[in-house]
Amino acid sequence: MIRYFAEDIKMPFLKRRVCNNWIKSIIKQHSFNVGDINYIFCSDNYLLQINNQYLKHDHFTDIITFNYNFEKTVSADIYISIDTVHNNCLIYKVPFDNELRRVMIHGVLHLLGFNDHTTSQKLEMTTKEDEALSIFYANFPNN
Repeated sequence: MIRYFAEDIKMPFLKRRVCNNWIKSIIKQHSFNVGDINYIFCSDNYLLQINNQYLKHDHFTDIITFNYNFEKTVSADIYISIDTVHNNCLIYKVPFDNELRRVMIHGVLHLLGFNDHTTSQKLEMTTKEDEALSIFYANFPNN
């Protein structure tokens, strides 16, 4: 089950059923099952506290994914800073909805085994994000 929460911010507008179907399709495409996935949308400061407390990192980030996968079932808590997503929109000159979906699927791709530590991994991650976004727009063009 995929659920959405907001901490210290207003919940971003999402067509949840559409997002759920898309995320599930990406997970199934990689031969995994959907478990419990919680998206928690929050501010930069809220995510910085999570980053400090659990990862001992003292810097802002757009996403932190806590992986609870068991065998081939994807489960996680995915924290997304809406502040950083807004900033990324300005930097990359893309609509907010597009950037939010990119970050959302980025967390899922980590759960599917993709990383972004090296240059080649970052390129593969970006390619997978682009493929997933293409699937979204092909299947849900008016969303």
